[in-house]
Amino acid sequence: MKTFISFICLVTISIACNNQNKEPITLDLNENDSLSIKPNNVINPFDPIDISPMDMSYFPEDYPQKKMSKETTDLPKARIIYSRPHLAGRRLFVNLLKYGEPWRLGANEATEIDFYKSVTILSKKFNPGRYVLYCIPEKDNWTIVFNSNIDSWGLHPDASKDIDRFTIPITMKEKSQEYLTIYFDPTKTGADLV
Repeated sequence: MKTFISFICLVTISIACNNQNKEPITLDLNENDSLSIKPNNVINPFDPIDISPMDMSYFPEDYPQKKMSKETTDLPKARIIYSRPHLAGRRLFVNLLKYGEPWRLGANEATEIDFYKSVTILSKKFNPGRYVLYCIPEKDNWTIVFNSNIDSWGLHPDASKDIDRFTIPITMKEKSQEYLTIYFDPTKTGADLV
């Protein structure tokens, strides 16, 4: 009996694995399931769906490449994950943001920063963990806020979940950036988040 059952299983697996149906599988999407933004790129038909792609930056920089090449076996010190909105001809504090109002430092999901080791920011110690990072921009300085409401979309500030706040002066660059870019700039004592 065991031999017969084994034979039946073998035949079933053999038939299932040798299914040579070469016809492509087509999904029948009704009008309600289709994208409101029509793809115009035949190479990647989903290209126009998200105009603010997600990005991440590590400290130390290029950490994933260093890990894969076995240049390091340590954990990184920090990582920031954010979406990159762009100006698209608009002016930042005329068309997009208002002074004194919270901004998620990105687009789409809330910007999150991971600390893999204890870090000190302006004399305040942070334990390893993941935090939402947002800001309240003003003309001369910005308030940077670390919050515990992780895995959230957009920005729904809840001051009761704020871990800490820092007020930092702003510095203007000569040339404006089209896309939001956040990265760690190494210093002698660690890194600045720029």
